[in-house]
Parts: sequence; structure tokens; C-alpha cells
Amino acid sequence: MKFISYETSQNMLELLPVNSSRFERVPLSKSLGRVLFEDIVAEYNDPQFPTASMDGYAIRYEDMANGVIKVLGDNPAGHDERRVIGEGESIKTFTGSMMPEGADTLIQIENVTYEDGYIKIDEEVPLGSSVRPIGEGYRSGDILIHKGTKIGFAEIGVMAGLNQVMVKVSLKPRVGVIATGSEILDLGENSDNPAQIRSSNNYTLSALFESAGAEVVQLGTAPDDRDEIMNTFEMALESVDILVSTGGVSVGDYDFVKDIVPRLGAEVIYKGVGIKPGRHILVAKKENKYILALPGFAYSSTVTGILYVLPLISKMLGKDKPYKMVAAKLQEDFTKRSRFTEFTACNVVVEDGEYFINFKDKKVGSSAILVNMLNNSALMIAGEEDKFLEAGTYVNVILLENI
Repeated sequence: MKFISYETSQNMLELLPVNSSRFERVPLSKSLGRVLFEDIVAEYNDPQFPTASMDGYAIRYEDMANGVIKVLGDNPAGHDERRVIGEGESIKTFTGSMMPEGADTLIQIENVTYEDGYIKIDEEVPLGSSVRPIGEGYRSGDILIHKGTKIGFAEIGVMAGLNQVMVKVSLKPRVGVIATGSEILDLGENSDNPAQIRSSNNYTLSALFESAGAEVVQLGTAPDDRDEIMNTFEMALESVDILVSTGGVSVGDYDFVKDIVPRLGAEVIYKGVGIKPGRHILVAKKENKYILALPGFAYSSTVTGILYVLPLISKMLGKDKPYKMVAAKLQEDFTKRSRFTEFTACNVVVEDGEYFINFKDKKVGSSAILVNMLNNSALMIAGEEDKFLEAGTYVNVILLENI
């Protein structure tokens, strides 16, 4: 069987057309974790007027030289202050308050002594001290949050400050997930057959895709039966944007998925990529829907889900990229185990702003070892031409945090 290269498969994936123009409006309080459909642009300066950043007295800078300054009264936060400060005058002004006209400096309470309507300067401050200038936070017309940003707590706070009651977000792509194989037991099912194994793929992938911003339709498990798998696929394609299956794509007598996909009327984009794990992956397209048939081993299906499903979800959401990739330095030697591009679970360490990786406590074995993905692991990429990589070599690493 001929395999296309990993690079070719990614280029072809990038060129696949997707609908990224769907959106909905949701309340700001319900937008956490969603993806912005449009830029968030400031309509005004922040602050709109000079503002006190501490509690103190609004003064004219040159009046500090007098040593004593008259106090006209208080200026609480939220007060529409209209008084104008003249020579030798001050107004007690609190954090967040508008600076009175005529004042250019705020001297903190702890720097003065108040007595009988006057303040005595105990310690001088620089010109403009404790005053937020107009537009310190942002200027009118600034793009504060870019389209395609996943909304977190900071984005929520900034939009609340802009009085953004409703937020335009990308519509979540619907992804159907099914695990195939007569050896698979779904959660809650019992069997006396020791040859059967507990399903984890559909739950692992559902969690992965939801983390990436998709709406997941959990389709459970299906035995190695052509008609049943065919019917499940046909029904799922009526309501999902992407259908993901695990198992049934290799070369075994009961690997039916690879044969069923063409019978659905789908165009096979490619079948077989020179990667380890997951070289029997199949990517197909039916009208505006996509089918991705992944291997059955837990680690294989997870890695290929990251490499091939996440980019499609990301494109449908209008995001720039599905995950972050960095250059990291090996802390120990690494020997490749195949002639393909390999994706190996690793530990990431950041020291003085530089990324390092190692393989401490990572098991070496088959493509079924999902526990290698625990503890905030990342994926190290070793290219086709790589064989033995010495400690100190720089490699590309896919970070899996904050997908």
C-alpha cells in the first residue's frame, strides 16, 4: 500500500473547503469557551477622561512648591465633577474618579497631612502622578479582540467593559463520533467474554472535539456488521458536519469501514498517510460533509483526531490554527521506531522562556497506550528522514494544553 506523506496530507486538508460563515448571537454570560465570529472594536477611549488611579488630592503640579494647598471638597467615584481647580487649590479625589479640570497631578493621601481645610505636602510626587491619561487602556477604533479568538475570562471582562450584551460567535460544528468493532463494549455494558474491551475512543474523541469548540453527537458503538455500520453512517450524515469513526480501516477481514465509505457516495480524499501511529487513516467528503475514519487503537485514534479532525473544526470556527506548535530542545536521546513521520507523547518543560522535552515515565510499546497522554503531555514530531536524534536537538512539538 502506498502512503502519502504527512506534509502532503496536511496541505490537502488545508485546501478542503468548509463553511465558516455560520454564526449565532449568545448572551455575554453564555459565551465562555465559544469562538468570536467578528472583531471586537473599541467605540471610545478608555478612560474617556483623565482618571485618578489612587485615592488622594487632585492638584496643579506647580502648587506643591507652596507646601500648603487649600481643599475645596470631595470628588467621589462616579461623581460628575464640574469644579475647576485654580492656583493653590485641590479636591480630594478617589480611585476611578474623573480628574477635576485644571488638575494635572494626584498626590496620594499618604503623602500629605490634612488639617483645617488644607493639606500640607509631606512628600512630593512627579508630574501626572497617579493619573490615568485618556486612552491608557485602549483608543477608539482599536481592535481589542480578534475574530477567531476563543473567549476566556479576560475576553469576557473586556466585552463587559464595552457593554457587549450579546456576542456574535461562530456556530459550533456538529461532529458525530462512533467506535466500531465487535470486540468493543460501551460504558455500562457487561460481558463474560474476556476478549472484549471497554470502549474509550468515542469518549476520548468526544472530549477532545468539545474542547476544540465542536458540538459532539455521541453515536456509541457498532459491531463489525456492514449493514449496521452503513445505516449508522447514513443517518449520522443527515445531521452532522463531520463524521468520525474509529476502527475498521486497516486490512483485516472485518475492517469494513474503508469499504463502506465509497458506497455512501463519498469521495475519498486520501487513504493511508506515512505517519506513526495512524497510517491507515481515511479522509473522505460527501457533498459538504466530511468523514474521517481513524484507527481503532486508543493512542492512534487520539493522535489522528488531533492531526486531522481538529484542523477541520478549527477552519469551520474561523480560527487561525487548531493548536500551538513550538520548537523544543531534547533533554535526552531519541531513536525513531519506523520509517514514517512519528508522533511521540512527551513531557514539556519551560526554563527561562525556552521549551525542553523529555520522555520520563512514558511507556514504549503499541499504539494502544493512551496513558502516555496524561499529565499535560505534548506530541513530538520526528520527520521521515529522522532516525536518531541526540539530546540538544531541536524538534517541533504540538502543545495540547488549551486546545
